[in-house]
Amino acid sequence: MKQQFTIILAALLFIATLACNKNESSSSTSDTASTSTTASDTSATTSTYDTTGSSATSTTSTAGNLDPADKEFMTKAAQGGLAEVQFGTTAQSKATDPAVKAFADRMVTDHSKANDELKQLASTKGVALPSDIGDEHKKVADELSKKTGKDFDKAYMKAMVEDHEKDVKEFEKQSKDAKDADLKAWAGKTLPTLQDHLKMAKDAASKVK
Repeated sequence: MKQQFTIILAALLFIATLACNKNESSSSTSDTASTSTTASDTSATTSTYDTTGSSATSTTSTAGNLDPADKEFMTKAAQGGLAEVQFGTTAQSKATDPAVKAFADRMVTDHSKANDELKQLASTKGVALPSDIGDEHKKVADELSKKTGKDFDKAYMKAMVEDHEKDVKEFEKQSKDAKDADLKAWAGKTLPTLQDHLKMAKDAASKVK
C-alpha cells in the first residue's frame, strides 16, 4: 500500500513539472515575439523618417542649385516681359496708327501670359524675380512718355523692333544652352512667339515711317 502511494505521488510530481516547463516555454516565446515586433516597429519608423528627410533635402537642394547664367537670364526675361506689358499698355492709349495699337494689344496679352509662366517656373526653382523693369527700360519709358501722335508711334515701334531683336537672340541661345531642363523648355516654347512679335514689329514700324 505504501509502495503504491509513493508511485502515485511521483507521477503527480512529474506531471506538475511538465506543466511548469510548458508555461515557461510559452512565456519565453511570447516575450521573444513581442521583442521582435517592437524591434520591427522601431526599424520601420526609423526607415520612414530617414526616407522622408532625405527626400525633402533632395528637393530643396535641387531647387536651389540653378546655374548663375540661368538665373541671370530669368532676371532679364522678367524685366523685359514687364517692360513689354508696360509699354504696350501705354501704346494702347497713346498710339494713333491701327497697326501700332494692334501690336500693343498683342504685347500686353502675350507677355502677360509669358510673365505668369516665368513666375511659376521661378517659384519651383527658388528664384525671386524682380518686380521692376530696370534702368534701361525706364529710360525708354521716359522717352515714350514725352512723345505723342505719330512721333510716339515711331518711337514705340523702333523700341519694339530693337527689343525683340535682342529677345530672339537671347531666347535662341537659352533654348540651346540653358543648364536647367525646365528653363530650356520654356525658352524654346516662348521663342516662336517672340519671333512672331519681331515680324509684327517690323511690319508696323514700316507703316509709321
